[in-house]
Amino acid sequence: MFRIFLFLATNIAIMIVISIVFSVLGLGGILDANGVDLNLNALLIMSGVIGMSGSFISLAMSKWSAKRGMGVQVIERPQNQTEQWLVNIVARQAKELGIDMPEVGIFQTPDANAFATGMTKNSSLVAVSTGLLQSMSSDEVEAVIGHEMSHVANGDMVTMALMQGVVNTFVYFFATIIGHVVDRVIFKTEEGHGIGYYVVQMIAQIALSFLASILVMWFSRYREFKADAGGANLAGREKMIAALRALQRAHEPQELPGQFAAFAINGGSVKKLFMSHPPLEERIAALQNHR
Repeated sequence: MFRIFLFLATNIAIMIVISIVFSVLGLGGILDANGVDLNLNALLIMSGVIGMSGSFISLAMSKWSAKRGMGVQVIERPQNQTEQWLVNIVARQAKELGIDMPEVGIFQTPDANAFATGMTKNSSLVAVSTGLLQSMSSDEVEAVIGHEMSHVANGDMVTMALMQGVVNTFVYFFATIIGHVVDRVIFKTEEGHGIGYYVVQMIAQIALSFLASILVMWFSRYREFKADAGGANLAGREKMIAALRALQRAHEPQELPGQFAAFAINGGSVKKLFMSHPPLEERIAALQNHR
């Protein structure tokens, strides 16, 4: 709850600061002088509602979406030794972290993967792929589960949703201003909104969202390092490093066709700006250098 309060308070504070800055700079008067009748304070509030509500709805539906969209089969009653082992590992780590037992699930894919999701850290889901179970040792799987459980304990799902909500708020806010100004000043629309507003506002939202994603992806990479450290604390540093090396072997870089090169895991510095996860070699190095 404190994390939610902190981010909501930050969002409100930023909105207030921007409102004050606009008032001090007289932006409202400048817009009025150019025939741009826009209530900035009302727009800030509306943008906040639009930006945050979408994020909260997405977060609230995250477990349902994961189960339906990825075909996650939740382990209600373990049917074999592997399922029982998974449940036991998650239960032990949940106890160490002081959080409620998450739902544990398995989804069918040959890729080695795992994820955690949920509205709160005490109402979460941790799922691993069949490919992960088949390609990694038990120690490596334990470390991967520790990584995902650290995401849960750190409240990363909530934090990411709230950060996305804040970003959405200001993308919509500034895109609306840009669309409104262009519609009034260039297209000379006197009342309501003309076609220029809708076209420019949509284009501005796309452009600003593209730039804002750099900030969101930076935070995503930061939280991956934190989750790696958490996994190392729960399962052991060597197990976590071994798990990352197993992922590295599974994703050995290969020559890719031109249009797919941008998605390579070892992309250049510009590509890294839009990566949700840091390169595996950087994550391994961070754990090796951590004492």
